[in-house]
Amino acid sequence: MSSLNLDDFTDLIERPDGGVRRAAEARRERQVVPPGSLGRLDDLGEWLAAAQAAVPVRPVERPRVVLFAGDHKVAELGVSARPAGSAGELVRAVLEGGRPVSVLARRLGVPVRVVDMALDCDPGTLPAEVVRHRVRRGGGRIDVEDALTPQEAEAAFRAGVAVADEEADSGTDLVVLGDISVGGTTAAGVLVAALCGTDASVVTGRGGLAIDDLAWMRKCAAIRDALRRARPVLGDQLQLLATVGGADLTAMTGFLLQSAVRKMPVILDGVVTAACALVGQRIAFRAPDWWLAAHDSGEPGQAKALDRMALEPLLAQGVRVGEGTGGLLALPLVRAAASLAADLPARPEDPENTENTEDAEGADEPAVSGEGA
Repeated sequence: MSSLNLDDFTDLIERPDGGVRRAAEARRERQVVPPGSLGRLDDLGEWLAAAQAAVPVRPVERPRVVLFAGDHKVAELGVSARPAGSAGELVRAVLEGGRPVSVLARRLGVPVRVVDMALDCDPGTLPAEVVRHRVRRGGGRIDVEDALTPQEAEAAFRAGVAVADEEADSGTDLVVLGDISVGGTTAAGVLVAALCGTDASVVTGRGGLAIDDLAWMRKCAAIRDALRRARPVLGDQLQLLATVGGADLTAMTGFLLQSAVRKMPVILDGVVTAACALVGQRIAFRAPDWWLAAHDSGEPGQAKALDRMALEPLLAQGVRVGEGTGGLLALPLVRAAASLAADLPARPEDPENTENTEDAEGADEPAVSGEGA
């Protein structure tokens, strides 16, 4: 189907450095607050140290929100509370500072990048840096037709890889990944159901702007019909994305995998990013070690995907708005974990045990840093 060889990612992606993580754990055991008393903050700090290959862990200084945007023609079936083809309006609102993610990003001092992959609007209405990766205008109606052609799927995947490289090359040290879409949760539900082998009703949620019962039934039927088209292509992940994903979801999958290659940690937002991560896990089983699940949005498809990847959400605030909002809420927690891991002082040594610990690794050991540390 494609000149892309997705199997390469299995070889290219390594796990975060286990030796560095053990050094971070040893350092934590010597600090004044007993290990375990900070709960998951201990795990977060050690995970981040391994991802950075640095002990003590460095502060997260250059995070970035990256949002992939697209319209899904399946929204014409009334599966979303928003009109089909209206994601462009959401993008403009984000860029103008009028969405929750914009407010939080300003408060936290985090830049927001929007990448248009398949918005159903005139590209001239958006900034050139937003639309330069666009693959097509809107996506196919996945219950009856493919979301993308094979060529479009490859272009979208490569665009996601390119965006990850651009972020890593610019010094971004952590990404909050989200989506801006109308109909995207329906496509995500199909991917999760297909990859987890479940029925449509198990993964069908109410979406960011909650739908009523009739719309939920239409959404469930659309996912069921798209599932019939997805199951025959489960063995080819790029074809699966072309069949029932869309340009934005395909690009996000490429972004997630290349971020793992570049050792750039990513915070996942909601059900759409979770579905893309699940596809990424199928391609490269070590990739999820580079990702954090920000929050539990209440979407059943997200819960199913995260459970399959053994990723436990950091927060449970029921935030369903998408657009990276829930992911950005988790960022202060990650920063707090880094600060505690790096700055808590070591316990004073017990004078009675000084003789036995002279040659032990002390609190003022040289920093561990760099690949292979």
